[in-house]
Amino acid sequence: MENFKKLGLSLNTIDALRKKGYEEPTPIQEKIIPLLLNGEKDVIGQAQTGTGKTAAFGLPLIEKLSAKNRSVQAIILTPTRELAIQVAEEINSLKGKKKICVAPIYGGQSIEVQLRKLKKGVQIVVGTPGRIMDHLNRRTLKIDQLSYFILDEADEMLNMGFLEDIEEILKHTNENKRVWLFSATMPDRIVKVVKKYMGEYEFVKVSKEHVATDLTDQIYFEVNESDKFEALCRIVDVEADFYGLVFCRTKVKVEEVANRLIDRGYDAEALHGDISQHQRERILGKFKNRRINILVATDVAARGLDINDLTHVINYSLPEDPNFYVHRIGRTGRAGKEGTAITFVTPAEYRRLVYIKKVSKSSIRKEKLPEVKEIINAKIDRLKSDLSDIIEDNNHENYLKIAENLLENSEPVEIVSALLKYSFNGEFDERSYSKIGKVSIDKHGKTRLFVAKGKSADMDEKKLVKFIKEKTKLKSLNIKDIKVFENFSFLTVPFEEAEIILRYFSKHKRGRRPLVDKAKDRQKKKG
Repeated sequence: MENFKKLGLSLNTIDALRKKGYEEPTPIQEKIIPLLLNGEKDVIGQAQTGTGKTAAFGLPLIEKLSAKNRSVQAIILTPTRELAIQVAEEINSLKGKKKICVAPIYGGQSIEVQLRKLKKGVQIVVGTPGRIMDHLNRRTLKIDQLSYFILDEADEMLNMGFLEDIEEILKHTNENKRVWLFSATMPDRIVKVVKKYMGEYEFVKVSKEHVATDLTDQIYFEVNESDKFEALCRIVDVEADFYGLVFCRTKVKVEEVANRLIDRGYDAEALHGDISQHQRERILGKFKNRRINILVATDVAARGLDINDLTHVINYSLPEDPNFYVHRIGRTGRAGKEGTAITFVTPAEYRRLVYIKKVSKSSIRKEKLPEVKEIINAKIDRLKSDLSDIIEDNNHENYLKIAENLLENSEPVEIVSALLKYSFNGEFDERSYSKIGKVSIDKHGKTRLFVAKGKSADMDEKKLVKFIKEKTKLKSLNIKDIKVFENFSFLTVPFEEAEIILRYFSKHKRGRRPLVDKAKDRQKKKG
């Protein structure tokens, strides 16, 4: 923790970092934190997702904001609701004993819940531009006394068409504030925003980390959702010395998987946002000391963990964001040791895997899950090795008399087989293993999409294609089987293009449902 102390952080923050399992600052944290703590200039940070930039700006915020002042002192704009939630959770987990309130404000969450939070007093608001605009128009959010205005993933927000919203939000802010901008790339449009809204600033660039190293073997297995847990057990069982992280997307799934592993006798623990600091510290201590060898976690809970000798990272659930996939698998194959990244893919998730492979430029090959015979043979080999070690170490003398007594009335082979049955309770019996069903995935499959626009919105086939291309910025689009009805339309596109289209419209939805969505079976029959 010495290098964190050198950055100028308080003892409260250092303690919070220690309890979270942080050990060393990342390159962007080393460069950005002292600048933000100094606070004399605006700051631009260029760094990719997964480099620790949330803590890079979150820690200085915690240090500099007043817990006594209950007005909004900082606003953080993010492009998506998922990122807003993750940033809010991360800052909350880093604040230690400091009594500041962080509230995520995004579309899709009850506005009444948000109103109650804002009325109680919030120091940091993390939100998406649309919902922030909504509160500003309702006059339920005041940001005219800000100390800090932060744009997170600025390039992504501009790509999603939020520039006008951002400019409108800035009009509601005071002039004497610091502006911090973070972006993976620096296109001309961001440079224009900088010149228009930022004063004298410091620019910090962190070179892109090669996260998916050559030492990480990337594999995916095709499984049904109901067979994922059995598949996980097979992977753990076939490995001689499994020591890994298992990633799930939700807290509920983390708890479920960890509890099922514990029930089966594995040394596992769960790690997510609802775990207290004391529990987190205890769990991380056990994992680092190898008293447990499986840690089931959410992306947010696993941030900042510095563990170099993991044998495996398993994506039990695929992440929504390709950057999170890259960040997950970068936790193995470190410090010169080889590692394996395994991803479970259901037929429903294959479309997202194709998208992740394309965006992250990852080479992920398909493999077959270990057969039951392979697992049993692996266990027998480990048993032989363990017994040889015991004999070689000559530390079994206390059992020699018992062995002689047992062998008096029975054959050695019978005694050994009885001991195996007594000790391993069916572990070497193929019938005690559950079957894993076959999976059929159409690799060249297509997705049928529902569009909530039809002839009544002056749509025809050409206009529909043009509309989707303009919105999603897709230069080419392989659309088939277009059907335009009075109030809605259908079209079919390949998996990869469907993922891009669905992601865009899910981020830009105005009501409960996106304008373009995956067609349901009942709708497909209509079309």
